[in-house]
Amino acid sequence: MMNVSRPAIHPVDALPVAPTTGAIDRPPVRMKDVQGMPGTTGGLILRLSQFVPALISVSVMVTTSDFRSDTAFCCLVLAVSLQSMWSLSLFLVDAYALLVRRSLRNHSVVQCFTIGDGVTSTLTFAAASASAGITVLINDLGQCNVNHCTRFETATAMAFISWFAVSPSFILNFWSLATH
Repeated sequence: MMNVSRPAIHPVDALPVAPTTGAIDRPPVRMKDVQGMPGTTGGLILRLSQFVPALISVSVMVTTSDFRSDTAFCCLVLAVSLQSMWSLSLFLVDAYALLVRRSLRNHSVVQCFTIGDGVTSTLTFAAASASAGITVLINDLGQCNVNHCTRFETATAMAFISWFAVSPSFILNFWSLATH
């Protein structure tokens, strides 16, 4: 004998079928609104805190007459210039998004922000580390009276501060991409 359930013995109610009008009925999936992400007030503050130290760093280095004498300092100028332009442009995009109440938290925008933050933060950290090494070497050799050690130290410190500010942006955006 077969163990098969028959409708006469075990009646099964049919589930009501909802009318299908397309996939547009359900709301789109939105990323979580985490402060520090693109299009938030926290993101705007992070971008400003990235831009200002990078701008100070590049300004101090460019006004120093002998920064071209070392490749690490030239690299620092290039890296913090790129960092300041990137941060300023994203600051303006975030400010515009907040003013017109647009969401910047879609996958493509967050992916672009993540890649840009990753590239600029890596360059800034590498250049600041190299400049810190050269500055320590200049101090150890006793050449500070010939060189502008205080200016080099200030520019390097500002580059590190800019890197510290860009790291949360990168981590938040990367985390958002990984959890999406």
